[in-house]
Amino acid sequence: MPIKDAKIYNDGSHFIAIPPENFTSGKHKKQPPKSTTQDTKKQAFETAYKESQSLPKRERKKYIAEKLQSEFENAEQTKEYTEQNIERKKINAAKRRTRLWRKVRLQSWNYFVTFTFDSKKHDETTFKETLRNTLKHLVSRKGWKYIGVWERSPDKQRLHFHGIFHIPENAMIGKLETITDYDTKKHRKQTTYQNTHFLERFGRNDFKEICSRDIERSVRYLLKYIEKSGEKLVFGGKLPTYIKGSILDEDIICPTGIDDKKVILFDDFTCIDKDGVVRGKATPEVLAQMPTAN
Repeated sequence: MPIKDAKIYNDGSHFIAIPPENFTSGKHKKQPPKSTTQDTKKQAFETAYKESQSLPKRERKKYIAEKLQSEFENAEQTKEYTEQNIERKKINAAKRRTRLWRKVRLQSWNYFVTFTFDSKKHDETTFKETLRNTLKHLVSRKGWKYIGVWERSPDKQRLHFHGIFHIPENAMIGKLETITDYDTKKHRKQTTYQNTHFLERFGRNDFKEICSRDIERSVRYLLKYIEKSGEKLVFGGKLPTYIKGSILDEDIICPTGIDDKKVILFDDFTCIDKDGVVRGKATPEVLAQMPTAN
């Protein structure tokens, strides 16, 4: 039987479709209002959790529990609360990673970009504000898309921005110029491609072309940093988690997932939109025309 209005994502190997009857509701059970005491405990946990990220993993739980001792009557309550909330953090992080990979794999990416700033042009505050505003305009006016993170260099703690970018053909601003200089960390000459627009307005930058096999390594780098620092990823552009469409019987390979609630699709499955219009076989161009969902 064909599947109507399925949610479709790519798991890195195959396209997977979720029939509508197996969607999660997306509606959370209304929670009773939290007491002031609960808010205080949660805030204390969040603060201790963030502080603990600089410690070795084996020491983090102990550090958090020690910071929360004054919020509870005994050590057992402190331990239980700490473990519950660390588990909550792990589950939420796993859900965010899943959503991230699904967003990444529905897009094409062509650059890994690093922006730093010249102290003669900006301080940290103006650098972040101005770069965010510039990227916002490039998203709305030029169709750029990106996923990135603010990072500090290990030695000098200098702020910069790393990200994977989709820059449509003919949507690049400025010019990419080849720059050869000396990498003091690797002790060798290096060649980079700097964008004249960003060089003039911000300072040093690096536009490195990437292909499909580079994407996973680039995203894992971003994830590694946010897990270490506690920073959040920054998104720009339309980055859906799913496309939506109807699935023909002949495009289904087999059921998959817990209780077979999903199906694996052939790579060249037929894309059919919500109005029943056949858009064509699944190519990046055709998928970009399909309805989307998060």
